[in-house]
Amino acid sequence: MLSSSVFISALFAGAIAILVTLAIERWGGLTGGLLGTIPSTVVPAAAGMYIVGGEDLLIESMAIVPFGMLINGLFLCVWVVLPPYLRDSKSPLILTTVGALLVWAVCGSVLLFGMSLAFENGISAMTVSLTGLTLLVVFAVAMNWHPKPSPKGQHSVTVKVLVLRGSAAALAIGIAVWMSAQGQPLIAGLAAVFPAIFLTSMVALWVAQGPTVPQGAAGPMTLGGVSVGVYACAAMYSLPSYGLYIGSLIAWLLAVVGWSLPAYVALRRHSANLYALGEASSSDNDASISSN
Repeated sequence: MLSSSVFISALFAGAIAILVTLAIERWGGLTGGLLGTIPSTVVPAAAGMYIVGGEDLLIESMAIVPFGMLINGLFLCVWVVLPPYLRDSKSPLILTTVGALLVWAVCGSVLLFGMSLAFENGISAMTVSLTGLTLLVVFAVAMNWHPKPSPKGQHSVTVKVLVLRGSAAALAIGIAVWMSAQGQPLIAGLAAVFPAIFLTSMVALWVAQGPTVPQGAAGPMTLGGVSVGVYACAAMYSLPSYGLYIGSLIAWLLAVVGWSLPAYVALRRHSANLYALGEASSSDNDASISSN
């Protein structure tokens, strides 16, 4: 049972990871980055954890997910902030990748310690998850307040990179389900949101398209990633209450309809308004120059 649950969850997660890369490449950073981060790999991860660990371990594992997605937002932020300082470097992609992973590792270690302390002091899993979700929403909105240009890719991501990306995501989810079975729900929950998809997306898009496309996708991916936190909060109760399949569907619909689609519409309107203001400002400046 354990081996089959781990394998199925990992296989499903790997396939989804490949599809997300293709979505960003085809539709650009805004559309692909936001819609491409609807709850995907967390679905088989939660299902696998519930099967092998039961309700209590599922709840503890999912409680850490919103904070984990917040750390992933910081991971993506590095890809926006750091590259401009590495223009004269011979290996900007390698340095950016290492820097982002170091930020994730340090923050992840602090998070595990903080979550253990919170549960030891009797703080409920729902309180923890909702606190993390609130902070995640605030951070995601801030990252998208002044969105970066998010063009479509001009070159196709290679099959080799796609396979590597899917394999990395599959490995992360497989480990998450296995850790849940070993009675380590916090580590399992953090492993479930290890930024395998974000990392391979950024590297693959940088290699194929240059740094502009992944930088433009970072903000929308963070905003879209909030839906994973929403899914986790809902799955804590929908899976035990309605069963594996119906419970997963309920949580997924709540995340997509309650967050992903409204966030997509709001971000498109916000970007369009900023673009219109920029056009108006440019026209005013041109008129001023002409009059002078």
